[in-house]
Amino acid sequence: MRLPSSGFRRRERRKGVPEDALVTCHPAVDSDKKMPEEGFKNGNGIANGIIRPTNGIISNRELKITAVGDGMVGKTCLLITYTSHSFPKDYVPTVFDNYPTIIEVDDVKHNVTLWDTAGQEDYERLRPLSYPSTDCFLLCYSINNKSSFDNIFLKWYPELRHHCPNVPIILIATKSDLRGTDETLISVSEGKRMKKSIRAVKYMECSALKNEGLNEIFAEAVRCVYRKQPITKRICTLL
Repeated sequence: MRLPSSGFRRRERRKGVPEDALVTCHPAVDSDKKMPEEGFKNGNGIANGIIRPTNGIISNRELKITAVGDGMVGKTCLLITYTSHSFPKDYVPTVFDNYPTIIEVDDVKHNVTLWDTAGQEDYERLRPLSYPSTDCFLLCYSINNKSSFDNIFLKWYPELRHHCPNVPIILIATKSDLRGTDETLISVSEGKRMKKSIRAVKYMECSALKNEGLNEIFAEAVRCVYRKQPITKRICTLL
């Protein structure tokens, strides 16, 4: 690993990425030459111009993004579809689960663990155990489930602010593929009003079924971590 050039660091700082979170990869070798010594004959490196610098910048900070919300609103489908590019066919209630992945945002690769949580009341005592060290919450409701929407303000927002008062929240409306059907749905304007009520950093919609809006959600989650608090780790409590 080596530090990037001063010019690159200035560009990344303008994007909101802290300098101490950036390293660059060593150049990668890509050659059709059989022997590396061939390159020394004319002084052009190990194999005559085969050293190809990579563009990958890797953050040295591991991030944790946690999805919360009522049961059956699509949290698990959101995470599985994003990480596996495949929509799960069967519903299995989640207790705890996590999905390590790499998210590239603004030419920087971030090591991220996505945490899934149980929304059912049976797990009220266990669920907060997944909150510590969370960098960003995805607070989810389904646009065809009024109760899950009401619980954003009545249940989930108070719970998150009790345990993790300073961690940013992105409000996620799932199952957006239902818009345009005859179902009674939570409108976009209602979602945006809720976003203001809970002081979420952003309101976003997605459809795991159609794989729409997922990349944007996780890119925004990474960005909001560095925008709000680039270096100091947020603290969650289990009181």
